[in-house]
Amino acid sequence: MSIHRFSRRSFLRGAGVTMALPWLESMSVWGDETKPREPGSEAPKRFAVFFSGNGFHSREWWAKGEGKSMELGRVLHPLADLREKMLFIRGLYNAEALKGNIHSSQTGNLLSGAPLASGGEIRSSTSVDQYLAQQIGRETKLPSLVLGCEKSNPSVHKNYSMLYSSHISWSSPTTPTPLEVYPALAFDQLFKDSANRGDQSVLDAVLEDAKDLRRGVSGQDRHKLDEYLDSVREVEQRISNAGKRGELQGWRPTLSAPNIPRPADGIPQDVAEHMRLMCDILVLAFQTDTTRICTLKLNNDHSALRFPNLGIDYMIHHLLSHTDNEDWLKVNQFFVEQVAYIARKLDSIREGEKTLLDNSMLLFCSSMLHGNHDANQLPVVLLGGGGGTLQGGRVLDYMDQPQRQMCRLYLSVMEKMGVKLAAFGDAVSPLEGV
Repeated sequence: MSIHRFSRRSFLRGAGVTMALPWLESMSVWGDETKPREPGSEAPKRFAVFFSGNGFHSREWWAKGEGKSMELGRVLHPLADLREKMLFIRGLYNAEALKGNIHSSQTGNLLSGAPLASGGEIRSSTSVDQYLAQQIGRETKLPSLVLGCEKSNPSVHKNYSMLYSSHISWSSPTTPTPLEVYPALAFDQLFKDSANRGDQSVLDAVLEDAKDLRRGVSGQDRHKLDEYLDSVREVEQRISNAGKRGELQGWRPTLSAPNIPRPADGIPQDVAEHMRLMCDILVLAFQTDTTRICTLKLNNDHSALRFPNLGIDYMIHHLLSHTDNEDWLKVNQFFVEQVAYIARKLDSIREGEKTLLDNSMLLFCSSMLHGNHDANQLPVVLLGGGGGTLQGGRVLDYMDQPQRQMCRLYLSVMEKMGVKLAAFGDAVSPLEGV
């Protein structure tokens, strides 16, 4: 008889599965049960970032008051019915973004607060979405989903790479996360591989490990192990049958398959159709629990998009941002409407006593307040409840406070997502009040 000694609890392991063993006389098996566990019936938290380049109308991005009586500037009017689930934040900034004072230098570190390399070199830092994906992304099929509605620009503008203004998500300091701008390919990321992690039996996954273990334990332990595995198999079958009959309690994704058809190949010529498809795919990703982390870049900073759908086709987005006229306001509202559309859809999906929006945090931001490159304060709105950790219907103003780093907000968001750090970017403490 082989005697195996382990200093911690022993497990059976397989692809994506770790299953604790019962006590066996042939092995010294014991466990650490001191760590608290989240209830399995609670829906997971999700985090998404929406980006609109070139800022907003200089006089119409504001909010004041609270709850139902909160007043909004005209840019934010599309969010009026969501204001009780909205947190308007004023005064945050990235100190490093002030150094170049140009689109690329203000966007490449928006989600990290990192110093950027100039001279056409590429160096930023891992963005908050990808840091979260690296920590919790293994729990889902996709660690994160990174979407865009305008292709990246590889040129150089005033000594900074335009890749900075084309990407808000960074997997490493030198690697912008691949950006998917084709709706059909984004859809395929969610559903092309139809084998979900839950489709395989736990026992099937650890079968080879169990066979190896049986060869090294006593006959009595083999019997005990077989009884244990049989009981797990029985529970698996009962759960499967209960799920088919609709009896299973606790949280499950509200969809297991897409409820919209696969988009056509290519990029839609209509910018409104393109954005709406990407919005629907993001909702599907959260609804099916394919991922819990997503970024959607509605356009680039220094964007070349035009808006014939709004009757505004005479000027590209970047140039329009310097006008501050009514057409610029219409374009701003069009972008905000995309965020409002997603928030309403998430809020219509029930997850027990909450909605999917209640279990999410949606960050809407730009790299400058308005088109004259003002990054001394960033436009920031948070929507959702963060699984009960985020209270909406409020306006928070940090403009006159000494510690107003945008990265403090990211520390707060990560903490609400279950990832606690001592520092991130140029911040060493979470943002009070969030």
